[in-house]
Amino acid sequence: MEVDHEVRLLLRFYNDVPQPATQLEQKFKDFKALKNDKYFVKTSRDHVWLHIIGPEKKYYSPHLHLEFEPTAENQTHIRGLYGPDQTLWTFFMFLHFILGGLFLVFLCVLYSNYILKNDLMLDYFVLGILLSVWIILYFVARQIRHNGNDQMKELEKLYLKIIEN
Repeated sequence: MEVDHEVRLLLRFYNDVPQPATQLEQKFKDFKALKNDKYFVKTSRDHVWLHIIGPEKKYYSPHLHLEFEPTAENQTHIRGLYGPDQTLWTFFMFLHFILGGLFLVFLCVLYSNYILKNDLMLDYFVLGILLSVWIILYFVARQIRHNGNDQMKELEKLYLKIIEN
């Protein structure tokens, strides 16, 4: 899966497997029962989450969310989504909301100063800095995703190994 030439930060994949969803769920539950010290598996009905734990886990470590959709009697459509650590994701969302709110506030201030025919240079400067920080956040998120590529491939190999057994 080539990820460096994509704009999306959350990567998805789809896979059709010639096995019933209940059998796939049982395979993941069996793997969970092995008490692996490198991976944590969480299951809930048609959903499975694979996490990296222990000394291998870094702040950029991804997790893999799988959703099983039965399509035919012995056929399952699997939707996979790689995501960042929830704490990191929440932090980034918080920063985006703060930046968006400040951007709107300074747009209102800019409009007020424009109507009042006041100097607009400070407003443009602040808006430029906010926009620059937003762009920097995007590239930081891409770098974090790039750092997690090896672990993402590791989770994909684990997922394929579990469903093939």
